[in-house]
Amino acid sequence: MNKYKGYMIDLDGTIYRGKEEITEAKPFIDRLRKNNIPYLFVTNNSTKEPADVVRNLKDNFNIAATENNVYTSAMATVDYVKSLDATKKKVYIIGEQGLKRAFANEGFVFEEQNPDYVVVGLDYDVTYHKFELATLAIRSGATFIGTNPDTNLPNERGLVPGAGSLVGLVEIATQQKPIMIGKPETIIMDKALEKMGLKKEEVVMVGDNYNTDIKAGINAGIDTLLVYTGVSTKQQVAKKDIKPTHEIDSLDEWK
Repeated sequence: MNKYKGYMIDLDGTIYRGKEEITEAKPFIDRLRKNNIPYLFVTNNSTKEPADVVRNLKDNFNIAATENNVYTSAMATVDYVKSLDATKKKVYIIGEQGLKRAFANEGFVFEEQNPDYVVVGLDYDVTYHKFELATLAIRSGATFIGTNPDTNLPNERGLVPGAGSLVGLVEIATQQKPIMIGKPETIIMDKALEKMGLKKEEVVMVGDNYNTDIKAGINAGIDTLLVYTGVSTKQQVAKKDIKPTHEIDSLDEWK
């Protein structure tokens, strides 16, 4: 465990499975805390604010965290946009409150007709009109940004559309590719490193999904720890050309 100075950790499938507890997760976080090793929950979920993530961890899984331990794709998106041009503050957003408040907290102004940026994330109440405004703005020159590429989300009913599906509709309508922020892209990883104040070689990305968590680490040049408690299986990973740095069946194995 002390091999790394910091841990980036996925949530769903790694720390919990939806509303189901992963029993090895709390002891794993407790060991990090005992060893004074910084950890950051890096999630593609743009709908929740950090306080919501912390509340869910504490109330439902008895896992200790503060808002400083949380880094969402919404936060990474704002950090990225802030780095582009300090004079451009107008944004049109398709997304939930977690994304909208992240931008509002940094002084961005919401603009439907002539925004500098169009940001598309998961929106549970998306309408044709929202897509229409986004498409027209991008075709008029607004920079097109997607929070994350997840095409589907698992819930109790099965796989439902994710943010990537909404981004894909706008991509087809505009014939433009977005700047994508979330895992497996490198932007969220680079911004998470900045937040942690650590170097690539000092951290490890822990996750259950090869195509998001592990690829994010690989793409960013960061070591990876794949835990088989969620999406990816050993059979699937065995076929991959680039393997995770480490593979474990449960977080209890990582000492």
